[in-house]
Amino acid sequence: MKETEKIIRLKEWLAVPQRITIVSHTNPDGDAIGSGLAWLRTLESLGHTVRFIVPNPYPYFLGWMRDIGRVHVYKTAPEENAAFIADSGLIFCLDFNQLHRLEALGEAVLANASAKKILIDHHLAPPDEYDLSFSDTKASSTSYLVYEIIRATGLQAALDYATAESLYVGISTDTGNFTYGNLTPELFRAVAGLVELGLDVPRLNIAIYNNFSADRMRLLGYMLDEKMVLLEGCRAAYMTLTLEEQTRYNFRQGDSEGFVNMPLSIRDVRISAFFIQTTDCIKVSLRSQGDADVNALARACYNGGGHKNAAGGKFFGSMHKAVELFKEAVRPETEPE
Repeated sequence: MKETEKIIRLKEWLAVPQRITIVSHTNPDGDAIGSGLAWLRTLESLGHTVRFIVPNPYPYFLGWMRDIGRVHVYKTAPEENAAFIADSGLIFCLDFNQLHRLEALGEAVLANASAKKILIDHHLAPPDEYDLSFSDTKASSTSYLVYEIIRATGLQAALDYATAESLYVGISTDTGNFTYGNLTPELFRAVAGLVELGLDVPRLNIAIYNNFSADRMRLLGYMLDEKMVLLEGCRAAYMTLTLEEQTRYNFRQGDSEGFVNMPLSIRDVRISAFFIQTTDCIKVSLRSQGDADVNALARACYNGGGHKNAAGGKFFGSMHKAVELFKEAVRPETEPE
């Protein structure tokens, strides 16, 4: 289906006010929260009753956002959230494309077989299980896609300050503050449009990137000094974080945000991995530069995926084994002399 036909169908489905659920992925990041909150306000401007639900809490450093109190955490009130989902006529899935990434929330989404399910996402390999799909793997972020859909559906009037703020948070965080790929002229025109709504960009950047705890900064120093391992001849590096170390530094969800990117600042490092221990698995974050494809690595080794230069997954085994798989995957076919 052509994009214009998709927009027409979406407008038809949104023509009559109804109950709508928006969901995003486990451990929601800035793009998940930003795109979800922006789309919530847009749908409410049309008279819909909307709830934005994520599986587990968002990072504490996003707590300053104007609409953050509108985010519902499924695990804190599963029966109430499941009831809302069951009564929804539309379910929007933002910033992910595999329903298993929702964990228990995904079961509630699948239980509502009559609701139309719409995907808005930029990750690779979207499945065909959605009734309508706005998927662009070349887009920098889901928040950017939401902005484009708002414009395409003629809903620019819904773009108030709070919506612009949420979209900026999503775009900025998913591009590494405009460092990663897919930085197109269209993206910067979108950001310009948001700024025209009155955004104070320096204030927002301070709120996004200078809003961590002292414990997090001490943890970062420890990770770089004692836990970063450079793999000689492989142009790769990795760091690991155990449960004991998390306790030692009063770890909170979101404290490891950006750690995986740090080794890429080192000359000649092209692939970086971050392994963090949880109570049931090892979570793996992968980043790369240039032609190095960490999406393929995540799929092959960690039952995950993502983008060519940013991916992740989970490993159900020991930290040692998870690291060994990474080392084996990045080892050159011919060892350097």
